[in-house]
Amino acid sequence: NKNNVSEFILHGLTQEETVAKVCFSLFLLFYVTVILGNLLILFTIKTSEQLNSPMYFFLSYLSFVDIGYSTVTAPKLIYDLLVEKKTISFVGCIAQLFAGHFFGCTEIFLLTVMAYDRCIAICKPLHYTSIVNKHVCGWLVAASWGGGFVHSMVQTLLVVRLPFCGPNEIDHYFCDVHPLLKLACADTYIIGVSVAANSGVISLSCFVVLVVSYAVILVSLRTRSSEGRLKALYTCTSHITVVVLFFGPCIFIYMRPSTTFSVDKMVSVFYTIITPMLNPLIYTLRNEEVKNAMKKLWNR
Repeated sequence: NKNNVSEFILHGLTQEETVAKVCFSLFLLFYVTVILGNLLILFTIKTSEQLNSPMYFFLSYLSFVDIGYSTVTAPKLIYDLLVEKKTISFVGCIAQLFAGHFFGCTEIFLLTVMAYDRCIAICKPLHYTSIVNKHVCGWLVAASWGGGFVHSMVQTLLVVRLPFCGPNEIDHYFCDVHPLLKLACADTYIIGVSVAANSGVISLSCFVVLVVSYAVILVSLRTRSSEGRLKALYTCTSHITVVVLFFGPCIFIYMRPSTTFSVDKMVSVFYTIITPMLNPLIYTLRNEEVKNAMKKLWNR
């Protein structure tokens, strides 16, 4: 396919200079929080003997994925807020597209795996250690990474085979499928449907699995004591909060035909920066075991 475009011009998050300066300070703070918060969780889990359950094993990988996911878009966004001309090479754009969908889809699968883990832990506590053992945990994480890779390869191959002959301006702050399909000088209807089927169905199906898992958990809690019920709900609330913040924007963006809206950029901020920043706060502020492990680490 003929391709006359060697680079793309990004419109960025805003064109207003004053707003851009405010956003620069804000998103720089957000990104530093993402890195430090998730690194703290990673270090705490790896060095603490108390945090050796499968839940924390999965949480450590979620923190690692959050660091990668934010790093795909946030540094470029922060830098572009200070420059007038925001450009990205064609190869860099495709690489950003691949990495963004790779980390994003891996996070979706990890959150689903974490829901499965909580469901088994609460509904079958006596068989939990035999069902969710180290071998199973390793395979579930590997499957999450593998699923993310396959999804990302499909998305990237659908886009990279298209001809781009101009214009080359992307009305977004990073390279994503829908804005790129809009620039292709070819009929992209079938590809748009394929993208929606790939990204949207994964997001929606995993979300349904999550809802069913927590429905099963809620039903099983009816037979527990009030103390056990509160403890289980306290643990699950953190996960549900993350799921809503992450899956809501993803379903809005990808469960539709190849169209773009002005609100897409602000919605994308939620799942690329805000959710990875909130994950460490949600999982630490609402988890006594993690807080105690961090206190011991600080005292050491």
